[in-house]
Amino acid sequence: MKVSELGEFALIDLIKRTIEQSQNRDILSRQQVVTGIGDDAAVWRSRHGLALATTDTLVENVHFRRGMGTWEDVGWKALAVSLSDIAAMGGLAGYALISLAMPPSANVEEITALYRGITELANKHDTALVGGNITRASELSITSTVVGSSSGNEVLRRSTARPGDLIAITGHTGLAAAGLRMLTRHQSTDRDTQTVLRNACLRPQPRLAEGQVLLKHGVRTAIDISDGLLSDLTQICRASRLGARVEISKLPIHPALKQAFPLVALELILSGGEDYELLFTADKDVIERVAKEIPVTAIGEMTSGRGDVYLVDDRGRILSPARRGWEHFKS
Repeated sequence: MKVSELGEFALIDLIKRTIEQSQNRDILSRQQVVTGIGDDAAVWRSRHGLALATTDTLVENVHFRRGMGTWEDVGWKALAVSLSDIAAMGGLAGYALISLAMPPSANVEEITALYRGITELANKHDTALVGGNITRASELSITSTVVGSSSGNEVLRRSTARPGDLIAITGHTGLAAAGLRMLTRHQSTDRDTQTVLRNACLRPQPRLAEGQVLLKHGVRTAIDISDGLLSDLTQICRASRLGARVEISKLPIHPALKQAFPLVALELILSGGEDYELLFTADKDVIERVAKEIPVTAIGEMTSGRGDVYLVDDRGRILSPARRGWEHFKS
């Protein structure tokens, strides 16, 4: 069987089962592992509380395209995707390592600019760049590894949702995908809309402060929206062994998205991906407390079921989306 037939998420499940069957469980116990494969970051107990770690890779012509933005933008995003994983666990970032694989023809000035972008975002979130690796390859790829911590004894997870929990998101989704469409199709729009969409695509904001607010007010379940709202909600459903109902009328639509792509706005909101907002579940009282500190929108409810996510219109009719989000290796 080819990886393209299996798909990204099934491949992760296979790798997880393989490790579980061969890994010495005593090692996991001695190292005090709390959360391993299957969440946004790994978590283990240290002498000073909970430690977190995550790693992500951006590959040229897969995750970014030459000339679509600046090299500072590429560096910013390379670190942002890993910081977002820490945010999705309610953690604080501490240290980052950056590894580059590149052809010998890579331009030194471009690599320098890339690191300026990485450093700019690292400074914003008090993250120390402490090392990495450089190697030769046929194409450019950037791997960021971030190590962080939790301020308490809890983290946000995908597997802790309960039936009846409300589903909520920070900010808006669909903007990054709209920005990609705008940039690749050279679509013209007004300057304010262009700025919003361009920044959403090229310079996503990891929601570290928001993750802290969620954890403080008693939220226990979250994920960052990297593959698309529906796709990432499905990951919560699978991990928590529940279903979900999303109400179309409650989805927030950013004015820039409505202005630039009115005909496909709903599709981009549901399956666009790379927004790096936080998708979370909690009871109504908890979400109301969170909403007093940060902008959030309740969009649905967790239900019984095993991984099923339903879209419901204002008449209660169940809708089937054409796409649910991004998955590596599948068309």
